Amino acid sequence: MAEHTTSHDRKPCTVPDALPATSFSPRSVSPMNPDHRRRAPDAIDHNYPMQIRPVRQAELPLLQDIERDAGRWFFDIGMPEIAEDEPLPLDELLRYHRAGRAWVATDHADVPVGYLIVDIVDGNFHIEQVSVHPRSARRRVGRQLLDHLAGQATATRIPALTLTTFADVPWNAPYYTRCGFTTLDDNNLTPGLRAVRHREAAHGLDRWPRVCMRRDL
Repeated sequence: MAEHTTSHDRKPCTVPDALPATSFSPRSVSPMNPDHRRRAPDAIDHNYPMQIRPVRQAELPLLQDIERDAGRWFFDIGMPEIAEDEPLPLDELLRYHRAGRAWVATDHADVPVGYLIVDIVDGNFHIEQVSVHPRSARRRVGRQLLDHLAGQATATRIPALTLTTFADVPWNAPYYTRCGFTTLDDNNLTPGLRAVRHREAAHGLDRWPRVCMRRDL
């Protein structure tokens, strides 16, 4: 999945659409958001059309829960450091919300099951994070979020989507290739993307092979 591209450069985005669905115990709702309707439900109606909409401020703690649960995939491939990395803090998620650069995919009860946030890097939408809850795996949630972002970019005359991600993780670079992204040569990165990669290296993410990718619109 994509990777963090701001100073937080943390865990790669987790979009396990191509992986087997797994069972899980939903995390508790944050004390900041005690409404039980905002938890990922035990039963999901997989026949209900997925909706993509802007995130609501009250849902920001749920985005953290989605990312933690999605990150568990990395335990299975020997990357516990990535799996255990904490999601963005609420004040940072609030910044994306206020900037209008945060979207969620919701289930039949209008509860978020996936989310996407973006920065602007070199005039393009740069995907900071996209995560899908394991209970909604293999429903093309990640692809729908990416396609929605592409539509938003086209409507505002933004020419491309970019991201950074792990090269060899099946649901990272190979997944994005299937979603229309191409790998960029490190020697031809724009200044903003080069700065992103430097921050990631300082954070230790270069312990595993990483790439920048771009989807022209």
